[in-house]
Amino acid sequence: MQLAGAVFRYAVATARLASDPTRDLRGALAAPKVTHYGAIIEPKRVGELLRAIDGYEGFGITKNALQIAPHVFVRPGELRHAEWSEFDLEAGLWTIPAEKMKMRKAHHVPLSRQAVELFRYLRGITGPSGYAFPSVRSRSRPMSENTLNAGLRRLGYTSDEMTGHGFRAMASTLLNESGKWSPDAIERALAHGDSDKVRAAYHRGAHWKERVEMAQWWSDYLDELRKGGDHPGAA
Repeated sequence: MQLAGAVFRYAVATARLASDPTRDLRGALAAPKVTHYGAIIEPKRVGELLRAIDGYEGFGITKNALQIAPHVFVRPGELRHAEWSEFDLEAGLWTIPAEKMKMRKAHHVPLSRQAVELFRYLRGITGPSGYAFPSVRSRSRPMSENTLNAGLRRLGYTSDEMTGHGFRAMASTLLNESGKWSPDAIERALAHGDSDKVRAAYHRGAHWKERVEMAQWWSDYLDELRKGGDHPGAA
């Protein structure tokens, strides 16, 4: 609306148009609603959450998903739709096809040693083909979109405290606060879109080495928090 209004006002100013047709619409259209997901971002509470997840007594694959989610920065939908054909655990790489990504671009996820170990364990249960996190009702379908949140509720966390999306906010906040990693590398790890198409194309393959190092540092940091520490380890 703002851009259209600016164009029409320019047309009025240059005598190309008699009036701005967007004038009467201002305030009538609702602004896009921004959703804020519950997320734990305090290091001490992150450690408490990780320990709670390790003690989860519900469905085993739900526990596996909750253990893996903090390490990989992906959206809940991307996690639950993961298929074993997308993984190269020997190389520590997960390639999510474009059609599964919000931004419709293939996304490469570097896997830390801890993430690889967790996925290897899971593959022994649900692999070697099909969905990594199948539904409890049918292996031909992925787990429900509510599974992660239901697991967190079972652990006693309200939707205002922590959600499946909250693992991304957790990583983004603490990685930025560490001061060790470039904002661009963090944004690439989160697969956020770039409004500048030239910049997006330039950065598509950039920061990979830093992202690999960051993924390992992050998993090591999560391990430290799980043990009760609260300071980032050396990169």
